[in-house]
Amino acid sequence: MSFAKLSVSALAIATISATASYARDNVQVAGSSTVLPYAAIVAEAFGENFDFPTPVVESGGSSAGLKRFCEGVGANTIDIANASRAIREKEVAACAEAGVTDIIEVRIGYDGIVFASQLTGPAFTAFEPSDWFNALATQVLVDGEIVDNPHQQWADFNSDLPAVDIAAFIPGTKHGTREVFEEKVLLQGCEDTGAMAAMMEAGMSEDDAEGACMAVRTDGKSVDIDGDYTETLARIDSNAEGVGVFGLAFYENNTDKLKVATMNGVAPSTETISTGEYPVSRPLFFYIKKAHIGVIPGLKEFAEFFVSDEIAGGSGPLAQYGLVSDPELADTQQMVADEQVMDASM
Repeated sequence: MSFAKLSVSALAIATISATASYARDNVQVAGSSTVLPYAAIVAEAFGENFDFPTPVVESGGSSAGLKRFCEGVGANTIDIANASRAIREKEVAACAEAGVTDIIEVRIGYDGIVFASQLTGPAFTAFEPSDWFNALATQVLVDGEIVDNPHQQWADFNSDLPAVDIAAFIPGTKHGTREVFEEKVLLQGCEDTGAMAAMMEAGMSEDDAEGACMAVRTDGKSVDIDGDYTETLARIDSNAEGVGVFGLAFYENNTDKLKVATMNGVAPSTETISTGEYPVSRPLFFYIKKAHIGVIPGLKEFAEFFVSDEIAGGSGPLAQYGLVSDPELADTQQMVADEQVMDASM
């Protein structure tokens, strides 16, 4: 792997030169709690194998990380934002307004969203998207009518599920995992139950119906978790009847405490995610501020190391932790080497 000295944009030079009093020599990363353990593994290995300081990796959620990323260019801003979803158009616009105009999007692989409960708790072993919609939606379809959600127990709408009170711990709205959960589970469940069609027949627009499908009840049956998966696990530990939403890798590293349910009859695994058979999976990303390449020491080297075959390939440490390797990893490696930026008109 070759690491060439790269040119730096005039904006970056001007900005960082003007702030030399707090110029730094380490890469700074923040964002997704799902990507956090992967980034931490890479940062540690990078610090051990390169003549650069170990990058500083923080969590906070995809939205929070991208917000920090878009604060501007300069040594007082982060270099990389981790995300468990793609950057949004409004975030690209916010970045541009703050002078962050050249962004490199790097897909590192894939992860599954799993539904897990206490190992010795009730038999939550099989779910459909409709189960989660019926459990958590603000309004559901009952006897052909859209009504405020009356369900108190899982068995109220599916007799195959345990007759225990609904207690769901889901990612908070600042997490990229929440967006995937809403779209691939709640919205799908809304469609599967016929609730979305009923909403539109009652006069809602498609957009309004989608929003209603993904609206979560606020009566305490569903609890937003703003921290990382360790907080969700702590809630499950203290609530024997609780069910939590986790990333596959976190679950696989806590199988001594958790059991996982199938979704649509498919068990989550690296194999079922890589083939697309498991229905609730998503790509994982990090975003590089190109203006910092060549200014913050080791930034490009860290990015190239992150997506190298040795790290992100099918036999690397990230796969061993639970990441599903990207079949197009070679293309990603070339894109990082070429510093290919996103289309600003997305």
